[in-house]
Amino acid sequence: MPSFLQWIPHIPVSTEAALIISILVISLASALIAMIRNRRTLSAPVDEDSDLGALFENPSSIMPHIAELRTRLIFSLIAILVATAVAALLTPQVMTVLAAPIGGINELIAIGVTEPFAVTFRVALVLGVILASPYVLAQLWIFVAAGLKPVERRIFYFLFPFGLVLFLSGVVFAYFVMLPVAVPFLIGFLGFKATPTIENYIKFVTNVLLWVGISFEMPLVAFVLARLGVVNARLLAQNWRIAIIVIALLAAVVTPTPDPVNMGIVAAPLILLYGVSIVLAVVAQRSRQRAAASK
Repeated sequence: MPSFLQWIPHIPVSTEAALIISILVISLASALIAMIRNRRTLSAPVDEDSDLGALFENPSSIMPHIAELRTRLIFSLIAILVATAVAALLTPQVMTVLAAPIGGINELIAIGVTEPFAVTFRVALVLGVILASPYVLAQLWIFVAAGLKPVERRIFYFLFPFGLVLFLSGVVFAYFVMLPVAVPFLIGFLGFKATPTIENYIKFVTNVLLWVGISFEMPLVAFVLARLGVVNARLLAQNWRIAIIVIALLAAVVTPTPDPVNMGIVAAPLILLYGVSIVLAVVAQRSRQRAAASK
């Protein structure tokens, strides 16, 4: 083995994690190839003359768009099926990771005959969609971009990676900070020893990961609203007290436990993200003003 490759066997990553990362890389590479092959569509100017009136006058003009959408959906479905088939092989390891906050998969029970199969299939399907998501999003973007103006396409290229980073940050925060505190509190509440079913627990964990990840999208939402002129940075800054109350209510809804410690754990990063939202609103305002001045 060449000297510059000798570090590879020493990477502290399991075989399953390496396989998942490899599939994501392949999916991302496939997405980039699809976008490169359709670069003319992605860079073509939008037809300013097309409107609903022309559509009603000539309904057949929509058929090429429907055919294009069907092609993109078929490609996306094939990618999801292939990724789900691969994900089914990794589902036991993924469920072990999800069960880590409660102490392992052995701490869960199944009370239904089909419950283990149904949960395994659901986890495999969700993981397959996640693995195929870069390629699926690329296919949908190729279809949608044809009807957007160049400036709107550039906004998407900024918002998409930023939104992805925010969502993944929320998921990581929920898994490594929230769940290790919340799960022991809930299963031992008032001295009772709860033994959740595997379906109940997996649904609980995935819901927490999902909604905390979505709540971390606050700066992205603020940027979009400011870019559309719905809000501005001054309005957000002046109403910071109301924002803290709303964040506290949101933390109470998202947090799986009623104690103030866990609510504070969720609310603290959201308050920080609210500050980031004000900064992004300033950026969006200036961008909107420049766009208006150039017309």
